[in-house]
Amino acid sequence: MSAQQRSPYLLLAVTMLLWGGAFSSSETVVDHVPHTVAATLRFGGGAIALLIARALTGRRGVPRPKVGMRASVRACLAGVLGVFAYNGFFFWGLSLAPSLDGGILIPVMSPVLTTSFLLISGREKASRRRLIGLALGLGGAAAYLIGANSAGGGSHRLLGDLLYVLSAVCWAAFTLAAPKVLAGIEPLTAMAYATCTGAVLLALVAAPDMGSVQWGALPSEVWLNVAYLAIGATAVANVLYYRGVAAVGPASASLMMFLVPAVNTACATLFLGESFTPVQAGGAVVLLVGAALAGRARISVRSWRSWRSWRHPAARVRPALRRRRQTTAG
Repeated sequence: MSAQQRSPYLLLAVTMLLWGGAFSSSETVVDHVPHTVAATLRFGGGAIALLIARALTGRRGVPRPKVGMRASVRACLAGVLGVFAYNGFFFWGLSLAPSLDGGILIPVMSPVLTTSFLLISGREKASRRRLIGLALGLGGAAAYLIGANSAGGGSHRLLGDLLYVLSAVCWAAFTLAAPKVLAGIEPLTAMAYATCTGAVLLALVAAPDMGSVQWGALPSEVWLNVAYLAIGATAVANVLYYRGVAAVGPASASLMMFLVPAVNTACATLFLGESFTPVQAGGAVVLLVGAALAGRARISVRSWRSWRSWRHPAARVRPALRRRRQTTAG
């Protein structure tokens, strides 16, 4: 695999690093405000960051393709699923169960559900390397659960874990919808529309809880974490993820999520003081190996051209001009 072909996977790896830190960061915010308000702060800030980024990139002189009504509606509907529903379940689960559980269940179940649907529907073929990577990821996640579950937590923790699973279902559906959502719209614009839609819905749900927040008493660490969640884990990470999906497909992109539990555990250990057991350490190693194997799936020429066209909008115009010249010459 050439350096150019590895570019989508490098961006996906950066995405997983940002998302891996988001679980512990989100728990810090939820410790000070209701979970509905925490979700609104993250995605309200993310929506603003995406709108600013879209406005700035539009000034570079590169013509932005006109977005049709259907493409806009698809992006907004994706926001209902991948921003509103996913994060409604996620932040609710975070108020009941440790972030360590969410950092395992969501990134492991999401690719399992995504890949299972693609294989069952016949949209993609299973390769030995992909199946081995998937199996190693599941084995590493099992080791994580054994280490993380030793602290107990009762029925509240079980309910929180079930909410995390529902989040994984929403994210798998969001990933599967990505190719259709990206048809006729660039990733930055698609994520801006999706995030704005989800943020508005989250704000409506959080409105009754806004009055209970002592805004002036919130420590600076809360606002620093909100800034990280809004800009890094939402605006930047989601755009990179959709670019990766456009380049390598939903299955390969979702399999890279096996990197998230390892990053999440490291953050929970360093910033939240959670214990890091030898079992969890072994699970981290297995997860990294599984992600490396799954991420080495070959990128077709067509996929790479798709990635290049999203990264450089002018590249979409050149093939059409070349075909037109050939037709005129003939």
